[in-house]
Amino acid sequence: MYEKTYPSKRFNITLDFLKKHISTNETIFDLGVPNPFSKIMEANGYKVINTQGEDLDTNHSALDQEEYSVFTAFEIFEHLLNPLTVLQHVKADKILISIPLRLWFSPAYRSKTDMWDRHYHEFEDWQLDWLLEKAGYTIVDKVKFTHPVKKIGFRPFLRWFTPRYYLVYAERK
Repeated sequence: MYEKTYPSKRFNITLDFLKKHISTNETIFDLGVPNPFSKIMEANGYKVINTQGEDLDTNHSALDQEEYSVFTAFEIFEHLLNPLTVLQHVKADKILISIPLRLWFSPAYRSKTDMWDRHYHEFEDWQLDWLLEKAGYTIVDKVKFTHPVKKIGFRPFLRWFTPRYYLVYAERK
């Protein structure tokens, strides 16, 4: 297990949620390039396939060609212009998605140095629910959790009790 600090707190909650719903004998298609959490999934016995850095707004070939029974997208939908088109290409009937929630006290994230590292969407929970419903999925389980930071100030104080992340498990109808 990983210690309960950021991002480990987020990783622990996500891993527990994954273990609750997905067995290790299923193949996971994890949207995005290999990352620290995909390595955690592999270390916990999951077979994980990642994308190779292609523009996921326009290139869905990996979703169409790979063989997988579970689709995951952990903190990636906010970077896509149109996540619905991605969901329409998912072959799996089981999906786990986490997103950062839109916070009233913090603007959407926009990197000043990396044009790809931006949040085009910062969802409210109901917006992700609606997106999944529109794509043909039914939410089975969901959880919200906070993202405390070790800084002093009004916004860091609010992060101690305002949910920052939303994690959803859904199945195709």
